[in-house]
Amino acid sequence: MGPVPSTVGSLFASRAQVLRDERASSDGSITRSYGELGDRVARLAGHLAARGVGPGDRVAVLSHNRTEYVEVILACAWTGAIAACQNWRLAAPELTHCLDLVAPSLLVASAEEAPRLAGRAEPTLAFGDDYEAALASATPAAAPAAIDPESPLLILYTSGTTGLPKGAVLSHRAEIMRNLVTRAELGIAPRDAYVAWSPLYHMGGCEYSLGTLLAGGTVHVVDGFDGERIADLVERELIGWLVLMPGMVGRFADLLEARGRPPRGVRICGVMADLVPRADLARITRLLGAPYVNTFGATETGNPPASSNLIPIGVVPDRLSKEQSASCEVRLVDEDGRDVPDGQPGEVWMRGPTLFSGYWGMDDVFRDGYFPMGDVLVRNPDGTLDFVDRRKYLIKSGGENIYPAEIERVLLADPRVAEAAVVRRPDPRWGEIPVAFVARADASLTADELLAACKAQLAGYKKPREIVFLPYDAFPRSASGKVQRHELERLLPEPPR
Repeated sequence: MGPVPSTVGSLFASRAQVLRDERASSDGSITRSYGELGDRVARLAGHLAARGVGPGDRVAVLSHNRTEYVEVILACAWTGAIAACQNWRLAAPELTHCLDLVAPSLLVASAEEAPRLAGRAEPTLAFGDDYEAALASATPAAAPAAIDPESPLLILYTSGTTGLPKGAVLSHRAEIMRNLVTRAELGIAPRDAYVAWSPLYHMGGCEYSLGTLLAGGTVHVVDGFDGERIADLVERELIGWLVLMPGMVGRFADLLEARGRPPRGVRICGVMADLVPRADLARITRLLGAPYVNTFGATETGNPPASSNLIPIGVVPDRLSKEQSASCEVRLVDEDGRDVPDGQPGEVWMRGPTLFSGYWGMDDVFRDGYFPMGDVLVRNPDGTLDFVDRRKYLIKSGGENIYPAEIERVLLADPRVAEAAVVRRPDPRWGEIPVAFVARADASLTADELLAACKAQLAGYKKPREIVFLPYDAFPRSASGKVQRHELERLLPEPPR
Protein backbone atom coordinates (compact mmCIF):
# COMPACT_ATOMS: atom_id res chain seq x y z
CA MET A 1 0.00 0.00 0.00
CA GLY A 2 1.38 3.40 -0.98
CA PRO A 3 1.33 6.58 1.10
CA VAL A 4 -2.03 8.14 2.01
CA PRO A 5 -2.03 11.74 0.73
CA SER A 6 -2.74 14.65 3.07
CA THR A 7 -6.05 16.49 3.02
CA VAL A 8 -7.25 19.72 4.61
CA GLY A 9 -8.80 17.59 7.36
CA SER A 10 -5.65 15.63 8.15
CA LEU A 11 -3.42 18.71 8.05
CA PHE A 12 -5.72 20.61 10.40
CA ALA A 13 -5.83 17.62 12.77
CA SER A 14 -2.04 17.70 12.88
CA ARG A 15 -1.99 21.44 13.69
CA ALA A 16 -4.59 20.91 16.42
CA GLN A 17 -2.40 18.26 18.01
CA VAL A 18 0.93 20.10 17.75
CA LEU A 19 -0.39 23.56 18.73
CA ARG A 20 -2.92 22.47 21.35
CA ASP A 21 -2.46 25.50 23.62
CA GLU A 22 -1.99 28.13 20.90
CA ARG A 23 -4.77 30.54 19.92
CA ALA A 24 -6.74 29.30 16.88
CA SER A 25 -9.88 31.43 16.63
CA SER A 26 -11.58 34.41 18.23
CA ASP A 27 -14.80 36.27 17.59
CA GLY A 28 -14.21 39.07 20.08
CA SER A 29 -15.97 37.31 22.94
CA ILE A 30 -14.87 33.66 22.75
CA THR A 31 -11.28 32.60 22.05
CA ARG A 32 -10.47 28.96 21.37
CA SER A 33 -7.13 27.17 21.32
CA TYR A 34 -6.15 24.74 18.61
CA GLY A 35 -6.86 21.90 20.99
CA GLU A 36 -10.35 23.18 21.77
CA LEU A 37 -11.11 23.88 18.12
CA GLY A 38 -9.82 20.47 17.11
CA ASP A 39 -12.04 18.79 19.71
CA ARG A 40 -15.12 20.68 18.50
CA VAL A 41 -14.39 19.84 14.87
CA ALA A 42 -13.91 16.14 15.71
CA ARG A 43 -17.20 16.15 17.61
CA LEU A 44 -19.03 17.84 14.76
CA ALA A 45 -17.51 15.35 12.33
CA GLY A 46 -18.82 12.57 14.58
CA HIS A 47 -22.26 14.19 14.61
CA LEU A 48 -22.29 14.46 10.82
CA ALA A 49 -21.31 10.81 10.48
CA ALA A 50 -24.07 9.79 12.91
CA ARG A 51 -26.56 11.62 10.67
CA GLY A 52 -25.33 9.67 7.67
CA VAL A 53 -23.31 12.49 6.13
CA GLY A 54 -20.27 10.99 4.45
CA PRO A 55 -17.75 11.53 1.67
CA GLY A 56 -19.21 13.43 -1.25
CA ASP A 57 -22.38 14.52 0.57
CA ARG A 58 -23.13 18.23 0.55
CA VAL A 59 -23.62 20.29 3.69
CA ALA A 60 -25.13 23.68 2.86
CA VAL A 61 -24.22 26.53 5.22
CA LEU A 62 -26.32 29.70 5.41
CA SER A 63 -25.02 32.13 7.98
CA HIS A 64 -23.27 35.41 8.58
CA ASN A 65 -19.67 35.17 9.77
CA ARG A 66 -19.10 33.27 13.01
CA THR A 67 -16.46 30.86 14.25
CA GLU A 68 -18.91 27.92 14.05
CA TYR A 69 -19.05 28.45 10.28
CA VAL A 70 -15.33 27.64 10.07
CA GLU A 71 -15.94 24.58 12.27
CA VAL A 72 -18.51 23.26 9.79
CA ILE A 73 -16.07 23.59 6.90
CA LEU A 74 -13.34 21.83 8.88
CA ALA A 75 -15.75 19.08 9.91
CA CYS A 76 -16.63 18.55 6.25
CA ALA A 77 -12.91 18.33 5.51
CA TRP A 78 -12.60 15.77 8.34
CA THR A 79 -15.44 13.55 7.03
CA GLY A 80 -14.95 13.98 3.28
CA ALA A 81 -18.21 15.89 2.91
CA ILE A 82 -18.51 19.07 0.81
CA ALA A 83 -19.37 22.46 2.33
CA ALA A 84 -21.66 24.41 -0.01
CA CYS A 85 -21.31 27.99 1.24
CA GLN A 86 -24.51 29.92 0.59
CA ASN A 87 -24.63 33.64 -0.07
CA TRP A 88 -27.08 35.07 2.49
CA ARG A 89 -27.39 38.24 0.40
CA LEU A 90 -29.23 36.38 -2.36
CA ALA A 91 -32.96 36.83 -2.87
CA ALA A 92 -35.22 33.84 -2.28
CA PRO A 93 -35.35 32.57 -5.90
CA GLU A 94 -31.55 32.73 -6.20
CA LEU A 95 -31.03 30.93 -2.89
CA THR A 96 -33.49 28.21 -3.89
CA HIS A 97 -31.58 27.68 -7.13
CA CYS A 98 -28.25 27.41 -5.29
CA LEU A 99 -29.60 24.87 -2.79
CA ASP A 100 -31.41 22.80 -5.41
CA LEU A 101 -28.27 22.76 -7.54
CA VAL A 102 -26.22 20.87 -4.92
CA ALA A 103 -29.03 18.77 -3.31
CA PRO A 104 -27.63 18.98 0.25
CA SER A 105 -27.93 16.17 2.79
CA LEU A 106 -27.97 18.71 5.63
CA LEU A 107 -28.67 22.43 6.02
CA VAL A 108 -26.72 24.36 8.69
CA ALA A 109 -27.99 27.85 9.41
CA SER A 110 -27.81 30.70 11.88
CA ALA A 111 -30.93 31.71 13.82
CA GLU A 112 -31.51 34.80 11.67
CA GLU A 113 -31.21 32.88 8.38
CA ALA A 114 -32.99 29.64 9.38
CA PRO A 115 -36.51 30.99 8.58
CA ARG A 116 -35.45 31.29 4.94
CA LEU A 117 -35.11 27.50 4.83
CA ALA A 118 -38.64 26.83 6.07
CA GLY A 119 -40.47 24.42 3.81
CA ARG A 120 -37.39 22.64 2.52
CA ALA A 121 -37.28 18.88 2.92
CA GLU A 122 -33.66 18.59 4.06
CA PRO A 123 -32.83 18.20 7.78
CA THR A 124 -31.52 21.35 9.46
CA LEU A 125 -29.01 22.06 12.21
CA ALA A 126 -29.23 25.55 13.73
CA PHE A 127 -26.30 27.38 15.24
CA GLY A 128 -26.84 28.14 18.91
CA ASP A 129 -28.30 25.79 21.51
CA ASP A 130 -29.09 22.98 19.04
CA TYR A 131 -25.62 23.09 17.59
CA GLU A 132 -23.91 23.10 20.99
CA ALA A 133 -26.12 20.24 22.19
CA ALA A 134 -25.19 18.23 19.09
CA LEU A 135 -21.49 18.71 19.81
CA ALA A 136 -21.85 17.88 23.50
CA SER A 137 -23.60 14.57 22.80
CA ALA A 138 -21.50 13.51 19.79
CA THR A 139 -18.80 10.88 19.82
CA PRO A 140 -15.70 12.53 18.32
CA ALA A 141 -14.56 11.13 14.98
CA ALA A 142 -11.35 9.21 15.60
CA ALA A 143 -9.41 10.51 12.60
CA PRO A 144 -10.00 12.40 9.37
CA ALA A 145 -11.29 10.30 6.49
CA ALA A 146 -8.61 8.96 4.13
CA ILE A 147 -9.83 10.40 0.84
CA ASP A 148 -8.30 11.44 -2.46
CA PRO A 149 -7.03 15.06 -2.27
CA GLU A 150 -8.86 15.64 -5.56
CA SER A 151 -12.13 15.10 -3.67
CA PRO A 152 -14.25 18.27 -3.43
CA LEU A 153 -14.16 20.24 -0.20
CA LEU A 154 -15.93 23.49 -1.04
CA ILE A 155 -18.59 24.80 -3.37
CA LEU A 156 -18.33 28.58 -3.68
CA TYR A 157 -20.87 30.26 -5.90
CA THR A 158 -19.99 32.64 -8.70
CA SER A 159 -22.22 34.84 -10.81
CA GLY A 160 -23.61 33.18 -13.91
CA THR A 161 -23.30 34.44 -17.48
CA THR A 162 -26.75 33.00 -18.20
CA GLY A 163 -28.44 34.63 -15.22
CA LEU A 164 -28.11 32.16 -12.34
CA PRO A 165 -25.17 31.45 -9.99
CA LYS A 166 -22.77 28.57 -10.68
CA GLY A 167 -21.09 26.42 -8.04
CA ALA A 168 -17.29 26.41 -8.33
CA VAL A 169 -15.91 23.13 -6.93
CA LEU A 170 -12.68 23.40 -4.94
CA SER A 171 -10.78 20.27 -3.96
CA HIS A 172 -8.57 19.56 -0.95
CA ARG A 173 -5.60 19.76 -3.33
CA ALA A 174 -6.61 23.21 -4.54
CA GLU A 175 -7.09 24.54 -1.01
CA ILE A 176 -3.74 23.21 0.21
CA MET A 177 -1.90 24.60 -2.80
CA ARG A 178 -3.64 27.99 -2.61
CA ASN A 179 -2.48 28.37 0.96
CA LEU A 180 1.12 27.41 0.12
CA VAL A 181 1.25 29.63 -2.97
CA THR A 182 -0.23 32.67 -1.21
CA ARG A 183 2.18 32.46 1.72
CA ALA A 184 5.23 31.78 -0.43
CA GLU A 185 4.61 34.56 -2.93
CA LEU A 186 3.37 37.25 -0.55
CA GLY A 187 5.65 36.58 2.41
CA ILE A 188 3.00 35.71 5.00
CA ALA A 189 4.50 34.06 8.09
CA PRO A 190 3.05 30.84 9.59
CA ARG A 191 1.78 32.44 12.82
CA ASP A 192 0.42 35.64 11.24
CA ALA A 193 -3.19 36.37 12.18
CA TYR A 194 -6.02 36.82 9.70
CA VAL A 195 -9.09 39.05 10.04
CA ALA A 196 -12.01 37.18 8.48
CA TRP A 197 -14.47 40.03 7.97
CA SER A 198 -15.37 39.42 4.33
CA PRO A 199 -18.19 36.86 3.94
CA LEU A 200 -17.21 33.27 4.64
CA TYR A 201 -19.14 32.26 1.53
CA HIS A 202 -16.40 34.10 -0.41
CA MET A 203 -12.91 32.94 -1.23
CA GLY A 204 -11.46 35.87 0.76
CA GLY A 205 -13.20 34.88 3.97
CA CYS A 206 -13.25 31.11 3.62
CA GLU A 207 -9.96 30.16 1.98
CA TYR A 208 -7.70 32.53 3.86
CA SER A 209 -9.25 31.41 7.15
CA LEU A 210 -8.54 27.77 6.29
CA GLY A 211 -5.02 28.66 5.19
CA THR A 212 -4.33 30.51 8.43
CA LEU A 213 -5.43 27.51 10.50
CA LEU A 214 -3.36 25.10 8.41
CA ALA A 215 -0.32 27.32 9.01
CA GLY A 216 -0.80 27.86 12.75
CA GLY A 217 -2.09 31.44 12.93
CA THR A 218 -5.16 32.93 14.60
CA VAL A 219 -8.39 33.65 12.70
CA HIS A 220 -10.28 36.65 14.04
CA VAL A 221 -13.86 36.31 12.82
CA VAL A 222 -15.74 39.58 12.29
CA ASP A 223 -19.31 39.72 11.01
CA GLY A 224 -18.90 42.09 8.08
CA PHE A 225 -16.94 45.30 7.72
CA ASP A 226 -16.94 46.53 11.30
CA GLY A 227 -14.36 49.30 10.92
CA GLU A 228 -13.85 49.95 14.63
CA ARG A 229 -13.31 46.27 15.48
CA ILE A 230 -10.98 45.77 12.53
CA ALA A 231 -9.01 48.87 13.56
CA ASP A 232 -8.77 47.47 17.11
CA LEU A 233 -7.32 44.24 15.71
CA VAL A 234 -4.87 46.15 13.52
CA GLU A 235 -3.58 47.98 16.58
CA ARG A 236 -3.33 44.81 18.70
CA GLU A 237 -2.46 41.86 16.42
CA LEU A 238 0.32 40.89 14.02
CA ILE A 239 -1.64 40.47 10.80
CA GLY A 240 -0.38 38.79 7.64
CA TRP A 241 -2.81 39.95 4.98
CA LEU A 242 -5.42 42.57 5.84
CA VAL A 243 -7.95 42.15 3.05
CA LEU A 244 -9.70 45.41 2.17
CA MET A 245 -12.27 45.47 -0.64
CA PRO A 246 -12.24 48.49 -2.96
CA GLY A 247 -15.33 50.12 -1.47
CA MET A 248 -13.85 50.01 2.03
CA VAL A 249 -10.33 51.37 1.47
CA GLY A 250 -11.14 55.08 1.65
CA ARG A 251 -13.51 54.69 4.60
CA PHE A 252 -11.00 52.61 6.56
CA ALA A 253 -8.25 55.14 5.85
CA ASP A 254 -10.51 57.89 7.23
CA LEU A 255 -11.09 55.84 10.37
CA LEU A 256 -7.40 55.12 10.92
CA GLU A 257 -6.55 58.79 10.48
CA ALA A 258 -9.23 59.78 13.02
CA ARG A 259 -7.99 57.23 15.58
CA GLY A 260 -4.36 58.23 15.12
CA ARG A 261 -2.90 55.04 16.59
CA PRO A 262 -0.20 53.01 14.80
CA PRO A 263 -0.75 49.40 13.70
CA ARG A 264 1.11 46.70 15.58
CA GLY A 265 2.18 45.12 12.29
CA VAL A 266 0.57 44.37 8.92
CA ARG A 267 2.57 42.63 6.18
CA ILE A 268 0.33 43.35 3.17
CA CYS A 269 -3.10 44.84 2.57
CA GLY A 270 -5.88 45.14 0.03
CA VAL A 271 -7.15 43.45 -3.12
CA MET A 272 -8.20 44.58 -6.60
CA ALA A 273 -6.10 47.72 -6.84
CA ASP A 274 -7.60 48.52 -10.25
CA LEU A 275 -10.91 49.49 -8.60
CA VAL A 276 -9.43 51.71 -5.88
CA PRO A 277 -8.73 55.45 -6.38
CA ARG A 278 -4.96 55.64 -6.72
CA ALA A 279 -4.57 58.32 -4.07
CA ASP A 280 -6.30 55.98 -1.61
CA LEU A 281 -3.74 53.27 -2.41
CA ALA A 282 -0.96 55.59 -1.24
CA ARG A 283 -2.92 56.73 1.81
CA ILE A 284 -3.89 53.29 3.17
CA THR A 285 -0.40 51.87 2.68
CA ARG A 286 1.13 54.79 4.62
CA LEU A 287 -1.36 54.37 7.46
CA LEU A 288 -0.86 50.60 7.73
CA GLY A 289 2.85 50.61 6.94
CA ALA A 290 2.19 47.82 4.45
CA PRO A 291 2.27 47.51 0.65
CA TYR A 292 -0.92 46.94 -1.33
CA VAL A 293 -1.43 43.61 -3.15
CA ASN A 294 -2.00 44.16 -6.87
CA THR A 295 -4.26 41.15 -7.33
CA PHE A 296 -5.61 39.44 -10.40
CA GLY A 297 -7.18 36.09 -9.55
CA ALA A 298 -10.60 34.45 -9.30
CA THR A 299 -12.63 31.97 -7.28
CA GLU A 300 -11.79 29.42 -9.97
CA THR A 301 -8.03 30.06 -9.92
CA GLY A 302 -7.11 31.36 -6.47
CA ASN A 303 -4.60 34.22 -6.30
CA PRO A 304 -2.92 33.15 -9.54
CA PRO A 305 -2.53 33.89 -12.35
CA ALA A 306 -1.16 37.35 -11.52
CA SER A 307 -1.28 38.53 -7.90
CA SER A 308 2.42 38.41 -7.08
CA ASN A 309 3.49 42.06 -7.11
CA LEU A 310 2.99 44.73 -4.48
CA ILE A 311 2.39 48.47 -4.69
CA PRO A 312 5.00 50.09 -2.40
CA ILE A 313 4.06 52.08 0.69
CA GLY A 314 3.02 55.66 -0.02
CA VAL A 315 3.23 55.36 -3.81
CA VAL A 316 0.54 56.65 -6.18
CA PRO A 317 1.11 54.16 -9.02
CA ASP A 318 1.14 55.37 -12.61
CA ARG A 319 0.48 51.82 -13.87
CA LEU A 320 -1.06 48.69 -12.38
CA SER A 321 0.72 46.00 -14.37
CA LYS A 322 0.50 42.51 -12.86
CA GLU A 323 3.26 40.00 -12.25
CA GLN A 324 2.51 36.42 -13.22
CA SER A 325 2.56 33.89 -10.41
CA ALA A 326 5.39 31.36 -10.52
CA SER A 327 2.92 28.60 -9.66
CA CYS A 328 0.89 28.64 -12.86
CA GLU A 329 1.09 28.59 -16.62
CA VAL A 330 -0.62 31.34 -18.60
CA ARG A 331 -1.55 31.54 -22.26
CA LEU A 332 -3.02 34.59 -23.96
CA VAL A 333 -5.11 33.41 -26.89
CA ASP A 334 -7.31 34.74 -29.67
CA GLU A 335 -10.89 33.67 -30.38
CA ASP A 336 -9.65 30.49 -32.07
CA GLY A 337 -7.50 29.46 -29.11
CA ARG A 338 -4.22 30.41 -30.78
CA ASP A 339 -1.49 32.11 -28.76
CA VAL A 340 -1.09 35.81 -29.47
CA PRO A 341 2.30 37.54 -29.59
CA ASP A 342 3.48 39.86 -26.82
CA GLY A 343 1.86 43.27 -27.08
CA GLN A 344 -1.37 41.88 -28.53
CA PRO A 345 -4.46 41.41 -26.31
CA GLY A 346 -5.61 37.87 -25.67
CA GLU A 347 -7.95 35.97 -23.38
CA VAL A 348 -6.25 34.48 -20.29
CA TRP A 349 -6.07 30.70 -20.19
CA MET A 350 -4.52 29.36 -16.97
CA ARG A 351 -3.52 26.01 -15.54
CA GLY A 352 -1.73 25.10 -12.34
CA PRO A 353 -2.14 23.34 -8.97
CA THR A 354 -4.45 26.02 -7.52
CA LEU A 355 -7.09 25.54 -10.21
CA PHE A 356 -10.64 24.52 -9.32
CA SER A 357 -12.24 21.27 -10.50
CA GLY A 358 -15.07 22.73 -12.57
CA TYR A 359 -18.64 23.84 -11.89
CA TRP A 360 -21.02 21.57 -10.01
CA GLY A 361 -23.36 19.79 -12.39
CA MET A 362 -21.85 21.32 -15.51
CA ASP A 363 -19.88 19.83 -18.37
CA ASP A 364 -16.10 20.22 -18.61
CA VAL A 365 -15.11 23.90 -18.81
CA PHE A 366 -11.40 23.33 -19.51
CA ARG A 367 -9.56 23.66 -22.82
CA ASP A 368 -6.50 21.43 -23.16
CA GLY A 369 -6.19 21.47 -19.37
CA TYR A 370 -6.42 25.25 -19.16
CA PHE A 371 -9.26 27.31 -17.69
CA PRO A 372 -10.43 30.16 -19.97
CA MET A 373 -10.94 33.05 -17.54
CA GLY A 374 -12.88 35.37 -19.83
CA ASP A 375 -10.50 38.27 -19.13
CA VAL A 376 -8.37 39.90 -21.79
CA LEU A 377 -4.78 40.88 -20.91
CA VAL A 378 -1.71 41.97 -22.85
CA ARG A 379 1.86 40.91 -22.05
CA ASN A 380 4.37 43.77 -21.86
CA PRO A 381 8.04 43.65 -22.95
CA ASP A 382 9.09 43.25 -19.29
CA GLY A 383 6.86 40.19 -18.88
CA THR A 384 4.18 41.91 -16.79
CA LEU A 385 0.50 41.73 -17.70
CA ASP A 386 -1.92 44.61 -18.20
CA PHE A 387 -5.68 44.26 -17.93
CA VAL A 388 -7.45 45.23 -21.17
CA ASP A 389 -11.09 44.18 -20.86
CA ARG A 390 -13.42 41.36 -19.97
CA ARG A 391 -14.33 39.09 -22.80
CA LYS A 392 -17.51 38.26 -20.93
CA TYR A 393 -19.00 41.52 -19.73
CA LEU A 394 -18.76 41.58 -15.95
CA ILE A 395 -19.45 44.18 -13.27
CA LYS A 396 -17.24 44.15 -10.16
CA SER A 397 -19.03 45.97 -7.35
CA GLY A 398 -17.53 46.12 -3.86
CA GLY A 399 -15.91 42.71 -4.13
CA GLU A 400 -18.95 41.03 -5.71
CA ASN A 401 -19.15 39.88 -9.34
CA ILE A 402 -22.34 40.68 -11.26
CA TYR A 403 -23.16 39.45 -14.74
CA PRO A 404 -25.69 41.60 -16.62
CA ALA A 405 -27.70 38.51 -17.54
CA GLU A 406 -28.64 38.06 -13.89
CA ILE A 407 -30.44 41.42 -13.87
CA GLU A 408 -31.70 41.29 -17.45
CA ARG A 409 -33.43 37.99 -16.73
CA VAL A 410 -35.61 39.74 -14.15
CA LEU A 411 -36.26 42.84 -16.26
CA LEU A 412 -37.19 40.89 -19.39
CA ALA A 413 -39.63 38.73 -17.43
CA ASP A 414 -41.95 41.76 -17.29
CA PRO A 415 -44.10 41.71 -20.46
CA ARG A 416 -44.04 45.50 -20.50
CA VAL A 417 -40.29 45.42 -21.24
CA ALA A 418 -39.35 45.24 -24.92
CA GLU A 419 -35.58 45.28 -24.39
CA ALA A 420 -33.17 45.49 -21.46
CA ALA A 421 -29.42 45.73 -21.19
CA VAL A 422 -27.30 46.30 -18.09
CA VAL A 423 -23.93 48.07 -18.13
CA ARG A 424 -21.35 49.12 -15.59
CA ARG A 425 -20.71 52.65 -14.40
CA PRO A 426 -17.56 53.63 -12.49
CA ASP A 427 -18.25 54.45 -8.86
CA PRO A 428 -15.80 55.96 -6.35
CA ARG A 429 -17.07 53.84 -3.47
CA TRP A 430 -17.89 50.46 -5.02
CA GLY A 431 -15.59 50.46 -8.03
CA GLU A 432 -18.44 49.77 -10.45
CA ILE A 433 -22.23 49.68 -10.18
CA PRO A 434 -24.95 48.30 -12.49
CA VAL A 435 -27.18 50.62 -14.52
CA ALA A 436 -30.04 49.24 -16.64
CA PHE A 437 -31.21 50.54 -20.01
CA VAL A 438 -34.82 49.55 -20.73
CA ALA A 439 -37.08 49.91 -23.76
CA ARG A 440 -40.74 49.98 -22.77
CA ALA A 441 -43.45 48.05 -24.58
CA ASP A 442 -45.94 49.80 -22.30
CA ALA A 443 -45.46 53.51 -21.67
CA SER A 444 -47.02 53.23 -18.19
CA LEU A 445 -44.12 51.12 -16.88
CA THR A 446 -42.13 52.96 -14.19
CA ALA A 447 -38.59 52.63 -12.93
CA ASP A 448 -39.85 52.00 -9.40
CA GLU A 449 -41.80 48.95 -10.58
CA LEU A 450 -38.73 47.46 -12.22
CA LEU A 451 -36.54 48.20 -9.21
CA ALA A 452 -39.11 46.54 -6.94
CA ALA A 453 -39.01 43.40 -9.11
CA CYS A 454 -35.21 43.35 -8.92
CA LYS A 455 -35.31 43.80 -5.15
CA ALA A 456 -37.67 40.82 -4.81
CA GLN A 457 -35.65 38.46 -6.99
CA LEU A 458 -32.02 39.54 -6.71
CA ALA A 459 -29.42 40.20 -4.05
CA GLY A 460 -29.36 43.87 -3.05
CA TYR A 461 -25.95 44.52 -4.58
CA LYS A 462 -27.27 43.35 -7.98
CA LYS A 463 -30.15 45.81 -8.06
CA PRO A 464 -29.55 48.50 -10.72
CA ARG A 465 -28.68 51.85 -9.22
CA GLU A 466 -30.57 53.53 -12.02
CA ILE A 467 -33.07 52.65 -14.76
CA VAL A 468 -32.57 54.58 -18.00
CA PHE A 469 -35.46 54.39 -20.44
CA LEU A 470 -34.45 54.35 -24.10
CA PRO A 471 -36.46 53.79 -27.29
CA TYR A 472 -36.06 50.28 -28.67
CA ASP A 473 -34.48 51.54 -31.90
CA ALA A 474 -31.93 53.59 -29.95
CA PHE A 475 -30.20 50.47 -28.54
CA PRO A 476 -26.84 50.18 -30.35
CA ARG A 477 -26.52 46.76 -32.00
CA SER A 478 -23.99 44.69 -33.90
CA ALA A 479 -24.67 43.38 -37.39
CA SER A 480 -26.14 40.24 -35.82
CA GLY A 481 -28.53 42.32 -33.69
CA LYS A 482 -26.72 41.89 -30.38
CA VAL A 483 -26.82 44.89 -28.03
CA GLN A 484 -23.38 46.49 -27.77
CA ARG A 485 -22.82 47.28 -24.11
CA HIS A 486 -19.71 49.39 -24.62
CA GLU A 487 -21.69 51.68 -26.90
CA LEU A 488 -24.46 51.89 -24.32
CA GLU A 489 -21.90 53.00 -21.76
CA ARG A 490 -21.41 56.14 -23.83
CA LEU A 491 -25.08 56.98 -23.25
CA LEU A 492 -24.87 56.77 -19.46
CA PRO A 493 -26.18 59.88 -17.73
CA GLU A 494 -23.85 61.67 -15.36
CA PRO A 495 -24.07 60.15 -11.87
CA PRO A 496 -25.90 62.24 -9.25
CA ARG A 497 -23.62 64.39 -7.12
